Amino acid sequence: MSQSHIANLLKQAIGVDAATIGLSVIDHAVRSRMAACKVSDLGVYWERLRHSPPELAQLTEAVVVPETWFFRDAESYAALAQIVLNEWAPAHLTGRLRILSAPCSTGEEPYTIAMALLDAGLPPHRFQIDAIDISARALGEARRAIYGRNSFRGHELSYRDRFFRASPQGYELIESVRERVEFQPGNLVADDLLPGIGSYDIVFCRNVLIYFDGATQERVIRTLDRLLAPEGVLFVGPAEAFITRTSGFSSAKFPSAFACRKSKAAPAPPPWAPPAVRTKAPPVRRTAPQAVSKSNAAKIEPAPAPAPKTDLEAASLLADAGRLAEAGCACEAHLQEHGPSVAAFYLLALVRDSLGDAGAAIEYYRKVLYLDPNHPEALLHLALLAEKQGDAAGARRLQLRARRSEEAASEGESHCRSGGLPAAATIGDRQAAPPSRAR
Repeated sequence: MSQSHIANLLKQAIGVDAATIGLSVIDHAVRSRMAACKVSDLGVYWERLRHSPPELAQLTEAVVVPETWFFRDAESYAALAQIVLNEWAPAHLTGRLRILSAPCSTGEEPYTIAMALLDAGLPPHRFQIDAIDISARALGEARRAIYGRNSFRGHELSYRDRFFRASPQGYELIESVRERVEFQPGNLVADDLLPGIGSYDIVFCRNVLIYFDGATQERVIRTLDRLLAPEGVLFVGPAEAFITRTSGFSSAKFPSAFACRKSKAAPAPPPWAPPAVRTKAPPVRRTAPQAVSKSNAAKIEPAPAPAPKTDLEAASLLADAGRLAEAGCACEAHLQEHGPSVAAFYLLALVRDSLGDAGAAIEYYRKVLYLDPNHPEALLHLALLAEKQGDAAGARRLQLRARRSEEAASEGESHCRSGGLPAAATIGDRQAAPPSRAR
């Protein structure tokens, strides 16, 4: 009996590969659950784990700790709005847009999808979001829809003023957004996930494939392919684009959005949107959302895709298309011609990360931090790599640094908007989480 037996059981249950999260993370979770069960012998705990689905669920909760916030990787939501308004709405003058968020964690992602579509002017009755997660605790928090400051990061927080109201417990999401999302339990590695549910126009499955081994990745992608409509769009995480490009998907040609389509689908190319180095919420519509009626939807036509304006934009397009080696060369050429750049180093780090070159990725993420010590995305990627190398303490330190940098930016934005008074000073932060699944 060893920790590897438990790691294998977790892999069978939820697909998480110990090599990607580190045995130290599993060891910490096992020790925590043994203490909670008042069990000191690992063999005794193993027998309980094998024969008690509730205990396996509790261990899963301890291992899979979410790391998520509203409008994370905001380029994805900007791309979503363009796809819906320029492609889906003109082709569907009636009916409802169907979206899946899997896994949804504590709800920040599916609720962000809803806010982005409302801001884009899509009427509430024209879309519905299904959100699934293996964690009952996470689903409970999502349905509660009350969030602390850690869920609000970055400089653009105007959406919080419009979609949330302050309460003694935190920021409470308004009902018109909450009712657009339906939460339910679901396991991505289950072959019968959402049977008979029909197809989705949009699927968000971000920052989870990287925790699976190759065989499990293929299995999950087959499930996503089954759930996605022929002309649908799949959004994945920055380090997962290469996985989908080698599994029957092609780039949707939105730099930094990491959106892809089934390779057999060939719709008109969507409008191009420039990448952003730092996470930023999509532009906010100051007017009330307008209905996409038959008359005005017919006027919406896809704009031609303009050529990239800079060499880094071209490199981002190459990376998003899965042409990673070419993207890396383009970044290096940019650095030789223009000198050190946060954007170039960060894109080059993502490229090396996606290619599985952890050593080079770490080097470039560190170069990003040399130029911008509070770059949250670089900090989180380094934390993930530290987890993979078994450095749980180092991963936790990097996660805390990322959290502090985002909170500092958030407080600065609140300070400016409130005329110098810190917003929601009585609302406490969430406690620091152990090494986690970033969402």
